[in-house]
Amino acid sequence: VQLQASGGGLVQPGGSLRLSCVVSGTASRINSLGWYRQTPGKQRELVARITIDGNTNYAESVKGRFTISRDDNKNMVYLQMNNMKPEDTGVYYCNANMPYGLESWGKGTLVTVSS
Repeated sequence: VQLQASGGGLVQPGGSLRLSCVVSGTASRINSLGWYRQTPGKQRELVARITIDGNTNYAESVKGRFTISRDDNKNMVYLQMNNMKPEDTGVYYCNANMPYGLESWGKGTLVTVSS
């Protein structure tokens, strides 16, 4: 499975961005797709995840502001980010979780929230 994320950029506090991730090479079953972010000096953390059944879970810090969704016809997963805060700044990575503990990561896309 290959993943390619896009949509990062500079946004002011309170603004919105939508990240997109193309999922290709889906010969393997995918259990869930997720978005993670990483900031300097910190471990990569889960932001949002959506399972094959459509169940979602979010980091507490983004609940009510971020929405993860997917379009299986287009092999895409999205992260809509609203009411953004400076602490949302980071490199965002798309992730695919597959059976037997396998995972795939895309290259990150930088999101900067600053006035």
